[in-house]
Amino acid sequence: MQFTEVIRTRRMIRAFTREAVSTQVVDSLIETALRAPSAGNSQGTHFIVLTGNDVEAFWNDTLPLEMRETFRWKQLLDAPVILIPCADPQAYIDRYSEPDKLSTGLGEGIDAWPTPYWTIDGSFAVMTLLLAAHDAGLGALFFAVFNGEQELRSRIGVPGDVHILGAIALGYAAPTQDVGRSAQRRRKSAEEIIHRSTW
Repeated sequence: MQFTEVIRTRRMIRAFTREAVSTQVVDSLIETALRAPSAGNSQGTHFIVLTGNDVEAFWNDTLPLEMRETFRWKQLLDAPVILIPCADPQAYIDRYSEPDKLSTGLGEGIDAWPTPYWTIDGSFAVMTLLLAAHDAGLGALFFAVFNGEQELRSRIGVPGDVHILGAIALGYAAPTQDVGRSAQRRRKSAEEIIHRSTW
């Protein structure tokens, strides 16, 4: 696909087949995602890859059985891969404590940062991965971990100072997709969001 086609046709996929995705494909997508920008080349983004029984354990942590009966997106649970993108603020503190960045003062700690670049860079990586997945013929959905984050964090050993940004379901899209209500909203035109010289 041409780049503009990848951008225009990518969608959040909420229904998957159970067809497996190879380790090589998943690793390639993550390698592509890690080409996203990173402040000072701090490289504080990590991905935890869950497959097989780990996927079921993920859902047990974050969507307990009693909640699944009324869950709208039942085929979301068929995704064979769950990725957990994480951001490590300490990687940024350490990088900006190095001699070439020391004068910024950003190595003093998290509070020195007016903007949490670890979250921004992690988001860049997530978006790059979503686009790469679509280009590779896969479907993906980024979603928040609203429930059970502490259980998940404890079970998979995420350090306390590392931020879980959410989760990405990854796999082959099911033939039938139930479009979310948000997708039906009108997309704003460029004229509505471009402000030249002033707001």
